[in-house]
Amino acid sequence: MMTLQENYQQIVDDHRKYIDQGNTVDYTFRKQQLEKIKKIFKDNEEEIYDVLKKDLNKPDHEIILTEIGIIQSELEVAIKNLRYWMQPEKVASPLTHKGSKSYIIKEPLGVVLVIAPWNYPLQLSLVPVIGAIAAGNSVILKPSEHAPHTSDFLARIAEEHFDPSYFTVVQGAVEETTELLKQRFDHIFFTGGSAVGKIVMRAASEHLTPVTLELGGKSPAIVDEDANIQLAAKRVVWGKYTNAGQTCVAPDYLLVQESVKFKLLKAMKKQIKSLFGKNVLQGENYSRIINLDHFNRLKAFLNEDHIVHGGEYNDEELIIEPTILDKIDWEDPIMQEEIFGPILPVLSFENIEDALSLIKSREKPLALYYFGENPRMQSQVMEYVSFGGGSINDTFFHLANPYLPFGGVGQSGMGSYHGKASFDTFSHQKSILKQTTKFDLPFRYSGGTVTSNILKKFLS
Repeated sequence: MMTLQENYQQIVDDHRKYIDQGNTVDYTFRKQQLEKIKKIFKDNEEEIYDVLKKDLNKPDHEIILTEIGIIQSELEVAIKNLRYWMQPEKVASPLTHKGSKSYIIKEPLGVVLVIAPWNYPLQLSLVPVIGAIAAGNSVILKPSEHAPHTSDFLARIAEEHFDPSYFTVVQGAVEETTELLKQRFDHIFFTGGSAVGKIVMRAASEHLTPVTLELGGKSPAIVDEDANIQLAAKRVVWGKYTNAGQTCVAPDYLLVQESVKFKLLKAMKKQIKSLFGKNVLQGENYSRIINLDHFNRLKAFLNEDHIVHGGEYNDEELIIEPTILDKIDWEDPIMQEEIFGPILPVLSFENIEDALSLIKSREKPLALYYFGENPRMQSQVMEYVSFGGGSINDTFFHLANPYLPFGGVGQSGMGSYHGKASFDTFSHQKSILKQTTKFDLPFRYSGGTVTSNILKKFLS
């Protein structure tokens, strides 16, 4: 019987042979694989709803918007633009290269490992897979063990519809992931927390394997005094409490101008009831916390002295209702780590510059959201603070645009994907110069004063 390491080595070897034979280079082949994924989704729609409901109690509307919809959008963009993305890119040549033609070939990296998280277990598994396939790679996918029904579904469709030397799903937990990371890949794509991200990067360094790390952090939402308060409240509530706050780009804390704080909190309480209903704790139209450990970690943040809305929970169903905490400062435990749950701490400010300086003094967040009507201030916030990506007068939705690269910066991640950015992430840009043989310019060869003078004129 083979050990895990031997089994994974065999899988990777099979994938490398498949790639080396040139099976994935052809445009028609890549397009067929993308269209196959599209058909699989259409044929298995009912099961998709079922597995996501079992793993996270996701409401149908959230499944459409944040799982199926994003995947379908990525597929449409990739299928429509694939031929154009694959074309060699012509670039200019300087005068010193007269007679030559220069261009860039988009070459597949090879065998790609995708390690996916549990919070959006279908979307965050398949969107990078779509990019890797479009770029002509083979893929080994490791879905999260914390979403077992979705993981089983992914394993089944891979086994039934794809050559195992081309697309393989490997299931398991920490031991399996650890052994998998010992193999040599041509690229590793990881979505998850920064602690595990460091482990992935450390393992990748053994083989000098490039990595894309989609991590997280404490992403702020800022509400300025001139914001449309009712709309800001609705969009912050939606962005924070969708998927019970288990979203890497959810607003992690709220910074609100002191003069509009009371009005905003009142509007947010109203929007929570409007968007998620009165029976949240019974699991109607609301996602559950993924597991007991995460549930207990979040419960520890529920300090009654700070709760201004919510705070109730259901131990049996692992549900925590949308909660707002007030009178929070930067030293409180909830401000020391990413929350990743339906609890929103609120801090206030008098001067927007002070609020921005506070954000800049901490690690760069994955997302930032600014609500305000002044175009000058909108530009100042977006340009002054470094963050992965974000929105003006909205939350979350930038992630769903396949034409916007999505990724972090600093501690919130490295590299980006979605749409064309996914294709680029999983491609090597191979630079080619094609030189003429009809003539040969002599100035580049050593040959005395005349040659040197000619070269100086070309370069001046």
